[in-house]
Amino acid sequence: MRPNLLATTALFLASVSPFASAQTPATPHESVASRLAAQNALFDDSWQATLKMNPILATAVADYRYNDQLGDYSLAASAARHQRDLADLASIKAIDATGFPEQDLISHDLFLRQLQQRVEDYDLKEFEMPLSASGGGGGIHANLADLPLSMPFDSVKHYEDYISRLHQIPKAFLQTEDVLRAGVSDHLVPVNFIAEKIPGQAEGVIAANPFVLPLKKFPASFSDAEKKRLTDEITSTVNNEVFPAYKQFAAFITTDYIPHTRTTLSINSLGGGKRRYQATLRRFTTTDLTATQIHEIGLKEVDRITGEMTALAKANGYPDLASFRDHVENDPKYQAVSAEAIVEDFRKYIAQMQPRLPELFNLLPKTAVTVEPIPPFQATAATHYQGGTPDGKRPGRVSVAVSDPTHRSYINDEAVAYHEGVPGHHLQITIQQSLTGLPEFRKHGGNSAYTEGWGLYAEELGKEIGFYQDPGSDYGRLRSELFRAVRLVVDTGIHDEGWSRDQVVEYMRGSHAIDEPTIQAETDRYISGPGQACSYKLGQLKIRELRERAKQQLGSKFDLKTFHDEILSGGALPLDLLDARVNRWIKAQLPAMASN
Repeated sequence: MRPNLLATTALFLASVSPFASAQTPATPHESVASRLAAQNALFDDSWQATLKMNPILATAVADYRYNDQLGDYSLAASAARHQRDLADLASIKAIDATGFPEQDLISHDLFLRQLQQRVEDYDLKEFEMPLSASGGGGGIHANLADLPLSMPFDSVKHYEDYISRLHQIPKAFLQTEDVLRAGVSDHLVPVNFIAEKIPGQAEGVIAANPFVLPLKKFPASFSDAEKKRLTDEITSTVNNEVFPAYKQFAAFITTDYIPHTRTTLSINSLGGGKRRYQATLRRFTTTDLTATQIHEIGLKEVDRITGEMTALAKANGYPDLASFRDHVENDPKYQAVSAEAIVEDFRKYIAQMQPRLPELFNLLPKTAVTVEPIPPFQATAATHYQGGTPDGKRPGRVSVAVSDPTHRSYINDEAVAYHEGVPGHHLQITIQQSLTGLPEFRKHGGNSAYTEGWGLYAEELGKEIGFYQDPGSDYGRLRSELFRAVRLVVDTGIHDEGWSRDQVVEYMRGSHAIDEPTIQAETDRYISGPGQACSYKLGQLKIRELRERAKQQLGSKFDLKTFHDEILSGGALPLDLLDARVNRWIKAQLPAMASN
């Protein structure tokens, strides 16, 4: 899963503007109120600059002031963003947070950490490698193809904004080419077989032509003349500007980029020694765990989950896991028959969970969620969630992988539906967007360890309220968790222990956690995007640990709904800040318990 907030964060890093922080640093002797005011002013100033620098993020949060702009993808823009980050970093360091309320302390720490992480990433020149095998296809060519699904189309002005953005696509590609050339010069390039996929993906976008989707259904209020004008303008711009830009980009990748890509798999081959991978792990897991420690956690979790799967097999009358697995994975009732059937399976599970949410939460999502198939030009993408707008006018979207449907299985559908929809990403992200009293950067940002950790944790909540009645679906729940444990082993195997691609494939085959097409796609994902895959299991383990800690210390006073609300009501936090927050919550209840 890659929720939309993560995609917009990537675009935010690539889309920048030459602003300098205008805030005057507060001094320690000032009052708490004046220092808080200075901090909030800094947050607001930074957020407003962020929206202006990243128009696509602004659109995603329903701020349409920059809806006709695409953003700046240039090297100069990245340098200007860095200067802004340095200025903001100096400003937040100058604000003494002594005496601040809890949420303001968290905001101070979080803002500081995010800036420090971005400064380190800039120092490592991470921005010079904007292509990957994940997120639906590898970078700008896939992200731009999602514009028709991520913009509002309820007025003539919004259609004209879209046309304006279409006109800017050729420039965005040319700017990206300059960034990629800088990467070649600095020997910061992806593995060759990752880059080799990009031209075909670009051609797939042209063949599918998602850019004309807004023409399929105009608002009823539009006149025939407006419909014709907009249709002609969009069609002409796509054919004469957008498609040639895609073809030029594909040609550039083929001729000028692929010959310079690398053959070694590990991110550490890019220079900087192990610092680069450790920085990547810290960014995604929000921990200081070493690659070796993460690898060992993965091996232990693989053993533990395999033991649970064996117990499930025996509970269903099978002598061992191998015979149960063979039955489930070859039973025709679990074999998908069509793309439509897969999408309907996801809709069924999300629909059955919706009315049961009050049993698990007091905080509930107010924005609707839809389920849709992933389009053919993004066929290699995994099922994922993309957030809706905070005002609820544009729903969240669960995009389901349906390519080659008759070779897919229904086994994991229930678990993944809960992960991507409710009570997973849709619930968590829509609640975060609606929180009051938090600065905007916390309502619309996040880290992978929290968001993906919550998604994986959410998969098992269905079990607690009586779902996963089908043994195959329950097996799928455990297989889904096993898959995330396997990721800890293979991601660190590639980037810290020097595993070959064949070693990764063989380890995943031996785990029986995923099917063969997924093994191949996921292997390329871990090679091209190290670290992110480690966030799911580490985040889930932390939430489980906090829940168990609260149960032990609060005893009969522990309330699961209140615990969930505490996890969700602070927004997406680094795991250590989440730990500290839950500890404070537990301690606040202990005196009341003692007095009773």
